Amino acid sequence: MQTQSLWEHTLTFFPQFLAALRERVAPDSTVAVIGASDGKFVLPLAAAGYRVVAIERDPVALHGGDVHLPGDSQARALGLIDRLKLEELHERVEVVEGDFLEDAPLGRHCSAVWTSCSWHYSANHHRPLAEFVDRMQRLVRPGGVFGAEFMMPVERRHHMTEHYTSPERLLPHFLGEWEVLLTLRTNEFTERAHVGRPNDHTHRMGLLMAARTSTFTDHF
Repeated sequence: MQTQSLWEHTLTFFPQFLAALRERVAPDSTVAVIGASDGKFVLPLAAAGYRVVAIERDPVALHGGDVHLPGDSQARALGLIDRLKLEELHERVEVVEGDFLEDAPLGRHCSAVWTSCSWHYSANHHRPLAEFVDRMQRLVRPGGVFGAEFMMPVERRHHMTEHYTSPERLLPHFLGEWEVLLTLRTNEFTERAHVGRPNDHTHRMGLLMAARTSTFTDHF
């Protein structure tokens, strides 16, 4: 791709999710991306032949704008919408601008849903983590795939909120109608400074992927 995401070089388990899609989901199926940002995952999914519902609340991530870079510099960043047009992928992506916890398109079912390190942000702490997970699950049709990578607790303050979690703590949300396909975790690692984090910092990440095996009643 000619354009590049601001998050291009951050660590991700996305290749494992993409491999699960290729094994379990038909080409041209619809994949929802929660917290789509500027398209780090949306564009590769669309380029791979999937149709994508991209849900994002940040206007700069969607429409572009000025961002502060490490080293106290500033740059003009492309947003998701312009990146899609430049890569000629816009016809394969439906962009939903809104808060997933308030405006999630719960009336539709997709073949897969993916989120990357989104629910640990403080803007999502006013609602229980279980609600975020449940809303994602409700988007997945029978036979579909759920994928989430997330921050695990490292600092003391992380242990004070459930939104920094682990695969083990998430497993109770995937009983009954779900088959857990894969859980992974990293050791602590140092990530280079990036947008929003002006200094090098320590992370630990986890992954949970599951397949939905039966139907359920949507009570929203």
